[in-house]
Amino acid sequence: MSMTFGIIVGSREFFPGHLAATGHKHIVEAVTRAGHQCVILGAEDTEHGAVQSYEDAKKCATLFKRHVDEIDGIIVTLPNFGEERPIADAIRLSGLKVPVLIQATPDDPGKMSIQWRRDSFCGKMSACNNLHQYGIKYSLTTSHCVDPLSDEFGEDLARFAATCRIVGGLRGLRIGAIGARPQAFNTVRYSEKLLEASGISVITLDLSEILGRVDRLSDGAPEVAEKLEAIKNYIPVHGVPAPALLKQAKLAAVTEDWMREADVAISAIQCWTSIEENYGVVPCTMMSMMSSKLMSSACEVDVCGLVGMHMLALASQTPSALFDWNNNYGSNANKAVCFHCSNLPREFFKDYKMDFQEIIAGTVGKENTYGTVDGVVKSGHMTYLRISTDDASGRIRGYVGEGSFTDDPLHTFGGAGVVEIPELQKLVRYICQNGFEHHVAANYAAVSGAVVDAAENYLGWDMHVHEG
Repeated sequence: MSMTFGIIVGSREFFPGHLAATGHKHIVEAVTRAGHQCVILGAEDTEHGAVQSYEDAKKCATLFKRHVDEIDGIIVTLPNFGEERPIADAIRLSGLKVPVLIQATPDDPGKMSIQWRRDSFCGKMSACNNLHQYGIKYSLTTSHCVDPLSDEFGEDLARFAATCRIVGGLRGLRIGAIGARPQAFNTVRYSEKLLEASGISVITLDLSEILGRVDRLSDGAPEVAEKLEAIKNYIPVHGVPAPALLKQAKLAAVTEDWMREADVAISAIQCWTSIEENYGVVPCTMMSMMSSKLMSSACEVDVCGLVGMHMLALASQTPSALFDWNNNYGSNANKAVCFHCSNLPREFFKDYKMDFQEIIAGTVGKENTYGTVDGVVKSGHMTYLRISTDDASGRIRGYVGEGSFTDDPLHTFGGAGVVEIPELQKLVRYICQNGFEHHVAANYAAVSGAVVDAAENYLGWDMHVHEG
């Protein structure tokens, strides 16, 4: 995903001007090489296109304002010490409320004469001090100083882009909550008001309204035929009764139509067991297909679990799933079984098919539970995340970490995989001691750093990082 960054080249006038000029060139090269766009002053606007004075800051702010709807984040590059106050002034005057990354270019010990000395190591501290005074939040590179053309900065930039996607994707987010929380799932209670305070709105819809729309939709409607074809192209359906496929297609058509109508990006849906009893199908395949398209969908109206799914999808630009921390795996203390019954996106499986939901079938009958996505979760590195609203403290909190799905054998139903996490017993103790839910979001990516940066630094949430 291409992003647009506002670039501020910091420079202090009595440092060599050629450092600012090459710094301007190198940061543009680094950003464009990564596939992103730059909004930056040119040499025709200020000396070397740098920001060295309040007048320069005003020019930079004016430029940024012209691109306010495009800029996803701001990068401050310090090819020399930089004028600390104009940098902060430029950001404040722009009015932008986006993440800010501070990069400082290292000195070469062999070039410490007045003609080559940068002092960016020191200047970065002064720039950060001023941003802190101005109340402007910012992110840092892994190393205090890093060459903008290095692979290391490329990784810093990728992580910062993920931070920007999370922050931008959550601000103004509209979530569709379809149906009531299942009576037996107190665990998924949440505070709409705390989410709203972070710019996240929950748009509710009674399940009866969805089922009423489905009832009024003709079996032969073009949108139903389109969804039926999409389902068959998405997942093997051998052995699934045709009426169950039709019900899944109608449910998908109506649900996505309402989401467009209500302008909601992602959804949490009631399942257990109202849809099965009152409509005769599980919504798993429909939800799997939406998550696969990065329209994350969570069951049991787990809105906070959905937020975690969406954050991971924003960071990685790949599908997320919501699991139960479900079983121990033998006597291995660092392994567990992650499971859902399941609506996992197909990207999580090494093999999969549509089937009936074995757990609910015992209650509502097998014929009413077709639509689940059944398969074995593939191996690979992953990031896991749980977000929760804590009414008692009035805070949003969460935990995050990284581990791996393994190829360990597992013979069960639904969507299940064995996960290995260093010091897993410490993690599950933390979950229990702090009253977190049994659901956890997962994504095949290493994005915990961006999640923590976005959540703690820019959204003001409390995050626990599990360290193995």
